Order: sequence, then C-alpha cells, then structure tokens
Amino acid sequence: MTATDIRPTTDALMKSQAPKKPMNTGQFIRWLLLFLGGIAMIMPIAYMISTSLKWPHEVYNLKLIPDEPHLENYTYVLEDGRFYWWFVNSMIIAVITTVCNVIFDSLVGYTLCKFRFPGRYIVFIAILSTLMIPTEMLVIPWYLMSQQFGWLDTYWGIMFPGLMTAFGTFLMKQFFETVPDDFIEAARIDGLNELQIWWTVAMPLVKPALAALAIFVFLGNWTAFIWPLIVTNSVEMYTLPVGLSSFGDEADVAWELIMTGAAISTIPTLIVFLIFQRYIIQGVVMAGLKG
Repeated sequence: MTATDIRPTTDALMKSQAPKKPMNTGQFIRWLLLFLGGIAMIMPIAYMISTSLKWPHEVYNLKLIPDEPHLENYTYVLEDGRFYWWFVNSMIIAVITTVCNVIFDSLVGYTLCKFRFPGRYIVFIAILSTLMIPTEMLVIPWYLMSQQFGWLDTYWGIMFPGLMTAFGTFLMKQFFETVPDDFIEAARIDGLNELQIWWTVAMPLVKPALAALAIFVFLGNWTAFIWPLIVTNSVEMYTLPVGLSSFGDEADVAWELIMTGAAISTIPTLIVFLIFQRYIIQGVVMAGLKG
C-alpha cells in the first residue's frame, strides 16, 4: 500500500475526529421553535389519551397522568353496539367517497389538461371559484336538495356533496400537465381509446398525486362533522364524530367517553398516515411546485 492510498483514509479519520462546531444562535432558535411546535401538536393527543383513562370526577383535572388510570371507558365504548355502527358508517362513507374522488377528479383533470375545446379555461376557473365559497353557505342548498330527492338520513345524502371536489380536480390537472403529450399521441396511434389512455398511460404516471388525493379525501370524510350532523336523524346512521358527540345527556357531557371514542377512531387515520406519509409529503411538495 502506497502513501497515496493511505492518505484518503487518514484524512477521513481526521475529519471524523475533528471537534464539531458549536450550535450558533440561529440554529438554536430554529430547534427551539421546532421543539415548541412539536409539543403544541402533541399536547392535544396526550390530553385526549389521558382523559380517556380517567374517571368522570377526574375529567376536569388538568393532570396528564391520572391519579387512578383505568380502561373501563374503553370497555364501555367497545361494548356499546352503536359504536360499531358509527365506525362502519364512517368507513363506508370515507372509502366510497375516496374512490369516487380519485376517479371523477382524475377524469375531469385529464380532460381539462389533455383536450383542447372552446371554454375549457372558463370551466376550469369556474371549478376553482367554488373553493372560495365557505362550506357553511352550501349547507342549506344541500339540505333542500336532499329533502327534495329523499336523501335525508341515507348514505347517499351524506356522501353526495363530496363525491367530487374542486381541489382534487385542480391537483390532478396540475399533475397531468407533467405527462408528455407524446405519450398520449403514441397511445392514440396504437389504437387505444381515450378511456384506455387515461387508465393505462396517464394514471400510472401520476401515482403520487392519486395517493395524496386519496389520503386527503379519506381523512376529510372520516373526520367530517357538520354535514353528517345535519343530514342524519337516526342514531344508526350517525358517523363516528356525530355519534361520539351524543355521549352524555342534557345535564352533563361524558367527556371521558368522547375522548375514549376519539382515541379509538384515530387509529385508522394514524395507520393511513404512517403507511402513506411519503406520498402526502411528495404530493404536497409537487402540487406546490406545479401551482
């Protein structure tokens, strides 16, 4: 072994043994802000879990560690047959709405992106303009429509306002812009129809957007409260957020049971996030770059 062969190894060893630079003021402030932000985000979850382990007389005690922790609240909630109905209702609504959004939003986004027809920009702007309308302003028209068509207290009545979204259309259009037109033209020359091109050529190339859209829609419908509360009448049709709010009576609210049900209902969302978090980050970053 020559001296030239030894030198790189020696240089690397000296660099590894070199003392690290002390943290400057700017880095310290950034880490401090990140730490405080993390604490602020974790505290509500910690308080929810803590309250779910408390007896009713301890609920208003702000201690994070209960004096007498127990699992009676979890046993009560899981043995309550209504909770399973609410869970199943939320799952059905969230899954169907997510699938519909992925299909319809991608179809509209693909059409607005890859087809040239008069007025397509006007249609796109009209779709985007609906994002400026608060949901609370749409509740009354939605309710009157549901009442007129007999959709009150039904799955369809809960789902129909969210089967297609302007945000999803915008997201998919922006991602379809990245699909080269040459691929589309080559598929047309090969004899594929437009639906086949959309499904077999364009859709595989925008998987990050599809995953991000599916996650956003699923989480949004899983936690929806205002519209399911208005459109449902029977306890059997409640979704999880609406059903959990019914724990208690006119004299008191059973916060320990509400927090217990909320802790259980967060499990599917945590699983979805842990599995697909990289798609969420990639989808948001790429959507920002394309916007």
